[in-house]
Parts: sequence; C-alpha cells; structure tokens
Amino acid sequence: MALAAVGDPREFRDPVSAEELEQFETDVLAGFVLARTSAGLADGTIRGDVGHLEQMRAWFGRPLWAPAPLMPGPRPSASVRHDRAI
Repeated sequence: MALAAVGDPREFRDPVSAEELEQFETDVLAGFVLARTSAGLADGTIRGDVGHLEQMRAWFGRPLWAPAPLMPGPRPSASVRHDRAI
C-alpha cells in the first residue's frame, strides 16, 4: 500500500467566479437529491429537505460549506422558537 501526501487544494486554485460557484452549488444539490432518491426516500421528503437547505443558505447569506466566524445575534433555531412561541 502506498501513501500519498495530500495538500490543501485551495492553495493551487485560482479564485472561482460567481458562475463557477453557482454551478458547483447546483452540482452539490443535484448529488444530494440523487443520493436521497437512491436511498428510496419519497419525493415530498426530498423536496422538504432541499427547501430546508435553501432556507439555511438564504439565512446565512453564503454557501453552507464556507467557513465564517461565529455570527453575533440570534441563531436560526432561536428565531424559529420565537416565531412558534415555544
């Protein structure tokens, strides 16, 4: 068995354009849907899961995988609990 050194790929890549980022997000979401479909989940369940991911993406205002410092202010769960008066 051989070992290979793996480096951070971001060090060698040029910054991506907005169009490339949009294509990547579409590919990731399509892979998510395909994986859920192949697992035998119902269309309504997948639609709900995708909707939740889109809501989180909109709330954060950035890709979900992009690192960011801790954000001051309410967390999404706190705002949901407040809206539902729990």
